[in-house]
Amino acid sequence: MEKAEEWINYGLELAKEFGPKLITALLIYLVGMWVIKRVVKGTRKVMSKSKYDESLQRFLLNLFSWALKVFLIIVVISRLGVDVTTFAAVIAAAGLAVGLALQGSLSNFAGGVLLMIFKPYQIGDLIEAQGVLGVVKEVEIFTTKLVTPQNKLAIVPNGAMANGNIINYTAEGRMRVDTVIGVGYGEDIKKTKEVLLNVLTSNPKVLQDPAPSVNVMELADSSVNFAVRPFCKPEDYWDVYFSTYENCKLALDAAGIEIPYPHQVEIHKNA
Repeated sequence: MEKAEEWINYGLELAKEFGPKLITALLIYLVGMWVIKRVVKGTRKVMSKSKYDESLQRFLLNLFSWALKVFLIIVVISRLGVDVTTFAAVIAAAGLAVGLALQGSLSNFAGGVLLMIFKPYQIGDLIEAQGVLGVVKEVEIFTTKLVTPQNKLAIVPNGAMANGNIINYTAEGRMRVDTVIGVGYGEDIKKTKEVLLNVLTSNPKVLQDPAPSVNVMELADSSVNFAVRPFCKPEDYWDVYFSTYENCKLALDAAGIEIPYPHQVEIHKNA
């Protein structure tokens, strides 16, 4: 019984000594997190009104939020009675060790900063980088998220993005769609060009500036191949690509212009 009373008294003493500090630290943490959310939300509104680039806005808000959280944790720990200077020294030593172990992550962070400075792409752009083609969904501190044409989410490290080749299809506001249409050698070239060009100019998604073009590209084994090249907005690329082939075939058939079948090429080669 005496030992039990001693343990109870010891527990009460600890509660008296550390209880208020623990409760205060917990309240500081809860209030601090609430304040951080409010501050980040307010900063987001200010950035939106100032018309900040969306990619830069998300990147800075993410960085700002983490910085405030780290500061809050230091305040909470100091409230618990831990020496902040000693804690900071421990954090610095641990940071050095972690930094050496996570050189790739630091490279990705530096890459993210470079992407924000030079802005080779922004949210909504159609780009091709690191073997991935897709629309930029989000630029985070360490990675860039792309949505591919197959609606897959691709996550690419920012270090590789900043140090690799990037093709931005959206930056110029238009893309050229390269298609090839072949007709028989006996067909009239001028008439064929008129039919194909009419297909392009009648498509509402094909831009008229720059004007679409139709030119003889190649005298192949059993066909005269035409380079049919319309321009369109990046978001209309696949619609224009597929519709160009379909509408050209229908228009040539309606005009009585022959499109060689694949087996004709084989017969010509084996003759």
